[in-house]
Amino acid sequence: MPGSKFYQRIHSWRLRHISPRNFVLILSLLAGSLGGFAAILLKNAVYLGHLLLTQVISIKSFNLLYLILPFIGIFLTYLYVKYIVRDNIGHGISRILQSISKSNSIIKAHNMYTSMIASTITVSFGGSVGLEAPIVLTGSAIGSNLGRYLRVDYKTITLLLGCGAAGAIAGIFKAPIAGVIFAMEVLMLDLTMASLIPLMISSTAGAILAYFFMGPAVLFSFEVTAHPFTMHNLPFYVLLGLLCGMVSIYFTKANMSIEKQFRRIPGGTLRMITGGLITSLLVFLFPPLFGEGYETLNNLLDGNGLKLLDGSIFASMGNNYFLLLLFLVFILIFKVVAMSATTGGGGVGGVFAPSLFMGGVTGFFLSKSVNFFMNGRLPESNFALAGMAGVMAAVMHAPLTAIFLIAEITGGYQFFVPLMLTSVVAYLTIIPFEPHSIYTKRLAESGELITHHKDKAVLSRLSIEGLIERNFIPTSPEVTLGEFVKLVAKSQRNVFPVIDQENNFLGVIFINDIRHIIFEHDQYDTVYIRNLMYMPDTLIEYNATMEDVAQKFAETSHYNLPVLKDGKYIGFVSRANVFSAYRKLVKDFSND
Repeated sequence: MPGSKFYQRIHSWRLRHISPRNFVLILSLLAGSLGGFAAILLKNAVYLGHLLLTQVISIKSFNLLYLILPFIGIFLTYLYVKYIVRDNIGHGISRILQSISKSNSIIKAHNMYTSMIASTITVSFGGSVGLEAPIVLTGSAIGSNLGRYLRVDYKTITLLLGCGAAGAIAGIFKAPIAGVIFAMEVLMLDLTMASLIPLMISSTAGAILAYFFMGPAVLFSFEVTAHPFTMHNLPFYVLLGLLCGMVSIYFTKANMSIEKQFRRIPGGTLRMITGGLITSLLVFLFPPLFGEGYETLNNLLDGNGLKLLDGSIFASMGNNYFLLLLFLVFILIFKVVAMSATTGGGGVGGVFAPSLFMGGVTGFFLSKSVNFFMNGRLPESNFALAGMAGVMAAVMHAPLTAIFLIAEITGGYQFFVPLMLTSVVAYLTIIPFEPHSIYTKRLAESGELITHHKDKAVLSRLSIEGLIERNFIPTSPEVTLGEFVKLVAKSQRNVFPVIDQENNFLGVIFINDIRHIIFEHDQYDTVYIRNLMYMPDTLIEYNATMEDVAQKFAETSHYNLPVLKDGKYIGFVSRANVFSAYRKLVKDFSND
């Protein structure tokens, strides 16, 4: 334990021999390595689970096991979370943002493994979600608890949280640059050299571990050199960006709406049954919805689009391209339903892989349609890749992450122009309709989105308890003016709270308001405080947030506001103290 003598000796040795900056670099290496290793474990666990289960599924014709496996996975995950974890571990990235905003970047220790286990069960059995959000939560939890154990400050814990996330992303995709950008763009860590170098170390460590243990194997890969970018395809990439933006609007709104409907279902068991049945039925009708969908993406990138029909009830209809296009439309529509039903029913997974899946299908659909109906010659694999970047950029509001992720996993840096064009157009398309990403929308609706608002981020670190001033001398409403003058002589403040015998707050007296009679001795015995006091128009509750306090100071001209707890007087909070504490914290945040 951190309080042990052994820990104290290690801590003292570290303070003497390792500078704070070097210590952070060492911790970033450790957090990134552990995050990357967790990603490797998760990928292998799901791969083995898929291998064992799909050996009994025929891919040539439809199989009734598609009606069973997703339901079993959601059922087992539901039991695991309810009876073993006993905590909400869904929506991993939203949970990370919430911890930064509201919990001093502290993530519960069980998140270092529980989301991995739950997502392995869900996805192995065919739940239509991704593994990235659970593994990012795992990596972030590792970094957070590492910093917490070593008693580093909030700023360092937040950085280590991002380092764990960067290492996890790099370990999943072998994309170290995307890992760094993800931590900065999605988790909104500050872009300073103090944070950039540790993130680069973590991301590189995660990617190296993935190469060491996995070799060249990766979720999917494709070389774009066979179909180089040409200018005459530029308008079609703009069109693809618009289409990806519209698909992303549907993705976000449908996901939020369906999950909201699931929350209205009374009882977790009924939600689990409903979600499991819907997911299983959709996977049975459309087998590409089984699991994360990377096998489907690999088929699209390899030009084997007709393989999407394998295992479905449409497989016997032969090589019908019109049927394939219709099938792609159904996949785009029902992927979100299957994903939302999986998580709404109790499964654990994220939207990272589904956004890539829908983007790949969107790009392939557009290029296949142009080639089929207009006798075009669009490179279908390239459009699938650009579509992946487009939908991911719009859904996550992270165009840089999307661009560099696709570029890294394909080695296609010469493909940068269409990736950038598609991603930017898709992002600009969704912004007027969805100002928040799918990760931040829930937090924004509940007023907990602080990571993307720097003033709120700083104010959230302040506590009203630490700013309350208690050196105000209280008085009673029955005190005479003469007795009050004696209190004035003892006080260093010009404000006096008026309270009763039970400490109930009744009002205030300001010296400036009674200056005209304070020296009139003939009124000392006839005027009482109850005749002079008044109730301020603005009061502060003891449990108020500092954002509320700052807002009240901004709306009024007051320099001191009384703080009450259930009507009882506690003290005052001053504009000067709040501003001073805010400035100090901003300085601490900005120090590199």
